Amino acid sequence: MHTNVNDLFANLWQNYVAITPSAEKIHDLLNSFEASHNAGEVAIINDHIALRTFNIAHINLHKLAQHFLALGYTEQGQYVFEQKKLVAKHFEHPDDTLPKVFISELLVEEMPENVQKIIYNMVKAVASDAAEQADFLYSGAHWQISSADYASLVAESEYAAWMSIWGFRANHFTVSVNHLSHFTELADLNLALTKAGFVLNQSGGEIKGGPEVLLAQSSTMADKVSVTLNDAELSVPSCFYEFAQRYPMANGQLYRGFVAASADKIFESTNASITM
Repeated sequence: MHTNVNDLFANLWQNYVAITPSAEKIHDLLNSFEASHNAGEVAIINDHIALRTFNIAHINLHKLAQHFLALGYTEQGQYVFEQKKLVAKHFEHPDDTLPKVFISELLVEEMPENVQKIIYNMVKAVASDAAEQADFLYSGAHWQISSADYASLVAESEYAAWMSIWGFRANHFTVSVNHLSHFTELADLNLALTKAGFVLNQSGGEIKGGPEVLLAQSSTMADKVSVTLNDAELSVPSCFYEFAQRYPMANGQLYRGFVAASADKIFESTNASITM
């Protein structure tokens, strides 16, 4: 496992932008906005990353979390997404300048039998000790899948379909709006991104949440990338970029958790069934 937290996030970021060119373009755009506002050093702060997996023993949420727990992170919240058959946890580091980590897992046993079979066949290809390797969190898919199996997964679980193509990697990074100086409101940032030609997730509204739940979130729709399956080439959603604005709690400190109702709609940023 990584012994340096910054190295881990640097590797996750490089792996992520390799299939999410829009994220790098937005990152550069925000840097230019910030540079025009500030004479000093510019840094886009990452609020959190998200990772996905299946609740299968050797690759489950707990196995992914070990990489962060070993670097000083602690579990801070649990979430249930009944409709999508997911559970999740989030983790924080004592150094609050480091990104929070949101890890979810699909409850495979709650999927239809044909979907379970496809997932178990995929996961058979993952070595029993794979999750202990330093690069596991950005190791991608350890299997190949047919277009028919991919279509079956899309029909039942967009989450499983995404995992079948991309495997283990950061599903998204998140810009902390609270740390931007050019934009102080998420709505203003969204407007600038739309004007620049980026497509935002409209599921549940462009902005999910708000001051009343202490967290407002928006995101791009995932980039479409051409991938080679074992019998076809398909254009599929890869990853997306999220934007988060946090509001102060009664004690004056910014809320650091997540809102399940909002996260539920953010998941849909990678839906293959949404045509752009």
